[in-house]
Amino acid sequence: MPEIQEYRFPDATTAADALAESIARRLAQAVAERGTATIAVSGGRSPAAVFDALSQVDLPWDKVIVAQVDERWVPMDHADSNSQLIRGHLLKGPAAAARFVPMKNDAATAREGQAACEAAIGALPLPFDILLLGMGEDGHTASLFPDAKELQEGLTTDALTLSVTPPAAPHERMSLSAKGLLESRVLILQIGGAAKEAVYRHALAEGPVEDMPIRVALRQDKVPVELWISE
Repeated sequence: MPEIQEYRFPDATTAADALAESIARRLAQAVAERGTATIAVSGGRSPAAVFDALSQVDLPWDKVIVAQVDERWVPMDHADSNSQLIRGHLLKGPAAAARFVPMKNDAATAREGQAACEAAIGALPLPFDILLLGMGEDGHTASLFPDAKELQEGLTTDALTLSVTPPAAPHERMSLSAKGLLESRVLILQIGGAAKEAVYRHALAEGPVEDMPIRVALRQDKVPVELWISE
């Protein structure tokens, strides 16, 4: 088990502002130490508020690379596209100077596009300095869903990426694999509310990783983990 640092906040706005500040410090430190910084981010409403705050921070954004934890295989201007969310909330203002490496490419399906996506991720200066995760109430993280037919492959493959067909959610996906998720200097899990905290506490207890794939992050000793939770 990794050492998990937990940070608790009274509301989502306070949590987002504090997390954006923490991420900015890490990015600045990475640039100072290595000349570049890499961050992989998730989609969703919770990180959008973090992105809005982070986008306005004065950083050497031209030395920052923004990658994705997962993506729906839809056009990048589609309402369900994580790329659109990242472009609209993070890659604006000062942060527009960052280099964005999307998972989506021109292939017709995620499976057909996986090789090119794997090459793009593998060409980055890994490990990521920061990997920002979310978690569903079913215990999924990235697009590693408990009942996805590709889950076992995602947990065991030596590849960094995986094409996924969600069992219930629409759209084929591209996701970092378990190996890809652990290719980072820190894993940050952002959640909000009592229901999500209950899922998180349950994931810490005994049970198969296949039942709650967030356990990939919570049950390993390679990468430190931080939980940022708003009530």
